[in-house]
Amino acid sequence: MPAESAQPGPATQPRPGASGLGEVLDWELPTQVGARMSTRHGGVSLGPFDSLNLGDHVGDDPAAVAANRAAWAGRLEGARPLWMRQVHGSEVVNAAEAVQAAVSPQADGCWTAEPGIACVVQVADCLPVLVAALNGRAVGAAHAGWRGLAAGVVERTAVAVARAAGCGPEDLSCWLGPCIGPRQFEVGPDVVEAFGGGVRFVGRPRADGQMRWLADLPGLARDRLADAGVHLVVGGAWCTVEDTSAFFSFRRDGVTGRQAVAIWLRG
Repeated sequence: MPAESAQPGPATQPRPGASGLGEVLDWELPTQVGARMSTRHGGVSLGPFDSLNLGDHVGDDPAAVAANRAAWAGRLEGARPLWMRQVHGSEVVNAAEAVQAAVSPQADGCWTAEPGIACVVQVADCLPVLVAALNGRAVGAAHAGWRGLAAGVVERTAVAVARAAGCGPEDLSCWLGPCIGPRQFEVGPDVVEAFGGGVRFVGRPRADGQMRWLADLPGLARDRLADAGVHLVVGGAWCTVEDTSAFFSFRRDGVTGRQAVAIWLRG
């Protein structure tokens, strides 16, 4: 399928100043909502997972991961984090129920209307999306690689948050976090076809004659959110591949760690 021609958007932007175990987001939120992202700095893991690796499925020392998670959770204002088993799908779960049951559900989106529960997403090139109701009554998080995004995980998370908050999609605010940027995300025709083509894909032939495309993952997420009625969207301009100092990147390094984002309701 041919894709329309367009120039890739910016892949990087100035990131918040490194603060060790986490980052406070540049995102205007209701006072009842807290949010944070991690970088790769401030942990105890050794290379190639150095140093604040929060992924427990990547081959890192389990004791180091546990120490990193405990340290980072300490930055969540007492909120209890839900660590999902992410599978690039569209399942969205109630985070409070999962935390109270002490389970790690197989899901790629979660939401909560209960204070003190943190919705957490781990990434190393996929797009993390945080959702907050402007009335401060519910929040959510989604893990959006291209498969999950095409399957509707971002829209389903937004719908769950809006329903829990008793509001419409126009009363939600979304934050797009660090992911592989549009100068680095080379994909094949299967990805182009999954989204129906469009200006978010820039075609370029390889030397062997095969056609490949550069995909704008944050742009695709913005399109999906707009179609769902969500228009207040910020972020989405950090590139995990290009910022070797701040972020883990699976596309860049292969064996690597995971950073995370979290959102919660304050008590």
